[in-house]
This record gives sequence, structure tokens and C-alpha cells, in this order.
Amino acid sequence: MSHPVTQDSSRKSSPARPDADLFCRVIDNFGDIGVCWRLARCLARDHGWHVRLWVDVLDALAHIKPHGASEPRVEVRPWSDATPCLPASCVIEAFACDLPPAFVMAMAAQHPPPRWINLEYLSAEAWVEGCHGRPSHDAASGLTKHFFFPGFTARTGGLLRERDLPAQRDAWLADAAGQQRDLARLGMAVDIGALQLSLFGYESPSIATLIDALAAHAQPVQLWVPEGRSLSMAGGLLGRPLRAGDVVQRGALALHALAFMDQDDYDRLLWQCDMNIVRGEDSFVRAQWAARPMLWHIYPQEEDAHLTKLDAFLDRHAEGLPEEVATRLRALHRGWNSTTAVPVDDWHALLGDLPRLASHARQRAVTLGAQDDLATQLVMFNQPPI
Repeated sequence: MSHPVTQDSSRKSSPARPDADLFCRVIDNFGDIGVCWRLARCLARDHGWHVRLWVDVLDALAHIKPHGASEPRVEVRPWSDATPCLPASCVIEAFACDLPPAFVMAMAAQHPPPRWINLEYLSAEAWVEGCHGRPSHDAASGLTKHFFFPGFTARTGGLLRERDLPAQRDAWLADAAGQQRDLARLGMAVDIGALQLSLFGYESPSIATLIDALAAHAQPVQLWVPEGRSLSMAGGLLGRPLRAGDVVQRGALALHALAFMDQDDYDRLLWQCDMNIVRGEDSFVRAQWAARPMLWHIYPQEEDAHLTKLDAFLDRHAEGLPEEVATRLRALHRGWNSTTAVPVDDWHALLGDLPRLASHARQRAVTLGAQDDLATQLVMFNQPPI
């Protein structure tokens, strides 16, 4: 259940000038606010920063933030309150959201002015390396803005990850009693003999063939689907609206409808599944840190620009896979993100590839984890030159 979110109680003890002002506009599907909330927490927890998170739709945070949870160094504020405030030493403009003009003028009045960072969307495309960290002159204010690109290589800003995330994941997976408590709280009765999949995406005609393939699988399958667009479509295909707690049995498949989860619980869902179908940016990155096979439903863009981004990711993600497995994985991603359904036989092939994909996902998580994470790189980028 989601709850209204107002500004955090941490505001009472926050410093007069925090370390960072982070601006976020809620565009669609909670993706932007998901990334920004996670970044604010990482800066606070791992680096001791005090962060003001400016949000234009405060209620959106209720869907991803645990009810009653507070972050001692993160102060959530309404966007409209930003203009009278003294800017922080670092101002992060998330996803070109356009800072309030009066706030930019307040930045220009500071001596020295804050470091102004435009945090861009994640991409695996090669051109990102050449643009990461580049300055841009803002003619109206005279300030310099720097473009900061998350990415998958050492020449980008890295991926968003808490410092202790791999250890936290592994400890949870090793604690059977703790897992049982958490999953029961989420309404998940897990059959340890069943294949475990999660689905959190947009509408796709391939949901129909996925259901058919899982229903015909030789092994029992549990498909966990949190509330959202995929669940609505699955309900239409199964002939009934689905709500949290509903279970539909079809052949070997048991489809379980789950309530929309906060970020921490969604991590646990990803960790416990054998494969995850995810969407957007935040859940896409978390699926990789889960070290499980995944299928990415990328956010659709005009003129199919998203497919170029998808191919760039797959070029990196499939490195080290046998050629035939990589070819099938690429075709499945392309099919899932198209307007025609993935053939049932392709789903069966994917299920046969899962052991090899599982080993590959674990190695990819280790490789990506060897790079500095996004929050750490932001902190280093904000340090004055020696």
C-alpha cells in the first residue's frame, strides 16, 4: 500500500547549506524519481552528504519509499519551495529537468558558484564516453554545466549501486529464515521446486506467448507480477482483472499478482527469482545487481531510438556468451520490445539457456561491480582540483 509523502522530518536537523541539491521531475512510471531517490540515499549513506531532493510530485515517492522510513541526511522538498533557498555546493539537474530560473540566478550569485551537474539517462552507446564530464556554458547565468553520463565502462559515470549491495544480497540469500519472513510479508508463498520468474514491464504482445510457454513447461513455474501495466495486460489475457493476492493457475504456471513494492522489497523479489523481466532504468540496473538472467523492456521512444540503445546494451551484456546463446538472447530482447509476439518456441529455448545465462549474469555483476559506482564518481567529480 502506498502512503502520502510530505517533506521529510530530517528537514528539522538539516544544515543551512547542504552538500547537494538534487532536482527531479516525475515524468512517467516512477522511473525518474526511482533513480533520484536511490541516488540521494547513496550519497547520504555511503558518503555522508546532506541532500535536498526537490520533487515536483511528492506523492510519487510514496510508491517506492518504505512507509514511515526516514533518511537522516535526505530532505525531500516540494519543487515550488526551491527559489528562496541558498543553493548547495553541488546542484544536480536530473535528466535535463530544467532548474527554476530564480534558483539558477541564486547559483550565479555564489562565490564560488556550485558545481552544476546534468545527470543524463543511462546508455551503453559508445558516444557516451566522449560526452561524459564535458562542460557546457549557460549563457543566461554565465555558469558552466557538466554532463554526467551513467554507463557500463570506466570512461563513464558508472552504475548506481550502494556500497554494501553485493554483501547485502548474498547475506539475504544465505539466510533461509530471513527470506521466508520477508517473502511471507510480501504475500509470496514460494514453491522451492518451481522455476521462479518476475515480470515488471510495459504492455507487450509477448506476454501472451510467455504465459503459453510457461504453462507448457515441464517444471512447475511461479510467475510473480507486481501491480502495474504488465499485470493489467496479463489479466486481460487471462479473462479477469488481477489484484494483489490473486493466483491464476494454467498448466504448469501459477501466476501470482503482487502489490506494488518499495525499492528494497523489489530488490528481494529480483534476488529470489531465477529470471527477471524488468523495465525502464532503475529496475533494469537492479536486475543486473541481482546477478540473475534478465530481459529488458526498454522505455519506447519515437522513431525506435530505444532499439539502438537496446542493441548497444546487448553488445556489452552478451560478451562472453556462446554465440548461439547470445543470438537467442538478442532475438528475444528484440522480440519482446517489438509489436509482434515472441514465438512460444523461442521462450522454450530461453528456458533451456537459463543455466548458462545464470552463470553469465553472476560474472557480469562481478565485472560491473569492479567499477566505481555512480554516487562515488559524482562525489569525486565534485571535489575541487588540487
